Amino acid sequence: MNIAGMTAEKSYLNRRKALGITVRRLEFNPKAIKRHYFANSPLMSHFLTALSSTFPVGEQFFVNSVRNVRDKVSDPQLQAQIAAFIGQEAMHSKAHGEFNEAWRRDDYNLDSFQNWLNERDKYLRTIPPKLQLALTCAFEHFTALLGGYVLQHPELLKTLDEDALKLWVWHAIEEIEHRSVAFDVYQHVYGDDRIRRLLMRSVTTGFASLAFYGTTRLFWQDKWNSLPKIGGNLFGLYLLMKMLVQLMPEYFAYYKKDFHPSQKDYGRMVNYWKSSLAEEYQMASFEQEKDQRLS
Repeated sequence: MNIAGMTAEKSYLNRRKALGITVRRLEFNPKAIKRHYFANSPLMSHFLTALSSTFPVGEQFFVNSVRNVRDKVSDPQLQAQIAAFIGQEAMHSKAHGEFNEAWRRDDYNLDSFQNWLNERDKYLRTIPPKLQLALTCAFEHFTALLGGYVLQHPELLKTLDEDALKLWVWHAIEEIEHRSVAFDVYQHVYGDDRIRRLLMRSVTTGFASLAFYGTTRLFWQDKWNSLPKIGGNLFGLYLLMKMLVQLMPEYFAYYKKDFHPSQKDYGRMVNYWKSSLAEEYQMASFEQEKDQRLS
């Protein structure tokens, strides 16, 4: 091996490891997931599918917003966290891309919605890097809120199709793991809480509009199958309203002067689901983690 190769290898071996962030591959079969996969509730299922359709574009934007300023980060440990964040987001984008691809049908068209997202993404990449990163901080707060809510309601998750459960629980765990990375990068490079809070207001209305538009669009495309399931739709509406009310305190915590994403402890539920995915669902990446903890 030449000197350059030895240097590169040594640098790789000496690279710091991320703390609490593990990049995992997901093993699941998106084609096995039925359309109304959440408790036979069309409304709740369409809501989750609408979110899924935004992830390939959105998570690539998050990665790029962090990469834009990565060379300004002097802390080696934060650099390691960034690398793991990028790895996890890449896996999320890939998995949801596979899920979305499996659902492309004549009566369930995600393409026009995703084309609109692509155009929006092109525009957002023209705004200053500081604002891009502030947007990412806000969106990451939302994904952590939703991920935490998902993990804290195992009785609801048990109603999911098995492959749908694997997708959403795996994603939720990793959103919790890397929820602080974009925030810590923003604070390290800019530390401007006024702009961070201001952008959260814009993201709140944008996220709500996006979720409503995507859900209603998919529901209407599927109306002949969705409308007859009145009980399932009422149950889904109840769950969405309940979730909105229960997440309000955690959402508003973002505006506090001393806010940090790690302040809420999800450790017990994350460990519960890691063990469940390893033991009950035999997901290889979680089985390996369990073996490593026990060795």
